[in-house]
Amino acid sequence: MPKITQKIPVIVLTGFLGSGKSTLLQELLTRENGQDTAVIINEFGEVPIDHDLVRVGRGELMRTSTGCLCCTAGADVRATLYELYEAVESGDVAPFSRVIIETTGLADPAPLVNQLVAGAMPAMGLRDHVVARQFVLAGVVTTVDIITGEITLENHFEAAKQVAFADRIVLTKTDLAQDPASKRDIALLAEGLRQLNPAAELIDRHGEGVDPGSLFVPRNYQPASLGEDVLGWLAMDQAVSAEGGHAHGKSGLSRHAARVNSFVLTSDAPFAEANYKRFMDVLVKAAGPRLLRVKGLIALEDAPDKPLVIHAVQHAVFPAVQLEAWPSEDRRGRLVFITDELEEKPVRDLFEAVLVGRPSAMERLRSAIGLGPKPTRDA
Repeated sequence: MPKITQKIPVIVLTGFLGSGKSTLLQELLTRENGQDTAVIINEFGEVPIDHDLVRVGRGELMRTSTGCLCCTAGADVRATLYELYEAVESGDVAPFSRVIIETTGLADPAPLVNQLVAGAMPAMGLRDHVVARQFVLAGVVTTVDIITGEITLENHFEAAKQVAFADRIVLTKTDLAQDPASKRDIALLAEGLRQLNPAAELIDRHGEGVDPGSLFVPRNYQPASLGEDVLGWLAMDQAVSAEGGHAHGKSGLSRHAARVNSFVLTSDAPFAEANYKRFMDVLVKAAGPRLLRVKGLIALEDAPDKPLVIHAVQHAVFPAVQLEAWPSEDRRGRLVFITDELEEKPVRDLFEAVLVGRPSAMERLRSAIGLGPKPTRDA
């Protein structure tokens, strides 16, 4: 029967919504065929989609969880690692040599690091003791999108903390910057990241000779080397957890405040391409930066058996990627939204009016289009 004979390194892959985490993970697993890698994908909200968007090769073991890991009980991380351990010990899967945890884009790294660093949090039972003996935190990789990175860091504290906890910061989408002005913007962003975290290695994802595999090589991750802010956040999270504040209810949204909302829209029928483009155009123009993330799978009428992978971040809608087939038995079109002070109803009205074509929704199209600017809040 297979046995785990030495500590298994755990690499945390984090980064704000739409910064390219899943793309980077996909490239790594495709290049290495997923050999000897266990993958944990955590998603914000109640409907998983990334497990369909990240495909791995033979030899992999994937677990998907919904509800942000940094919001739900901290033991969730240890519980999932213990499941992986038991799967090897029982012979259900072959031993693996590393674990990669892809966090939700809204994740606060502090609770995850506390759960994985030896001695940071007390073990509550046999399961936690086993995880402490068998697994070790061996790196935090944070992705930063050069297109929306600056405004994201200014407006979302989670993004700044993700950068601060990294021992490797990866600039993504740099291949889209060709003109001198864009390259100057990248240099300014890089300088800002160095000020946030001078200890981390800063890597251009599309730089010459950069191999995704090199980003996930285990190393000696030491939070103390990342500065006093990181140590302070870890200590604060330990104190909150000790008082029972780590459990944030069923929704798991408390760490991200009531303004952050997640919902999913589905359709059993394929869409007309013109209607899909119209829907995204109206939505992006009206919602702007409140549209933190849109991702999903949809089918068009011209090719219902070859779904499109949809990605949008704030004001940027990226070219859809067509798959050769549906990745699972679920063939519904589904779009997952993560928004900032943007209610579900007007988006659903727009969805039904433009895409689904329901007559009753057409009457509400004017209000759906009039989503308006994000209201200002007192500092």
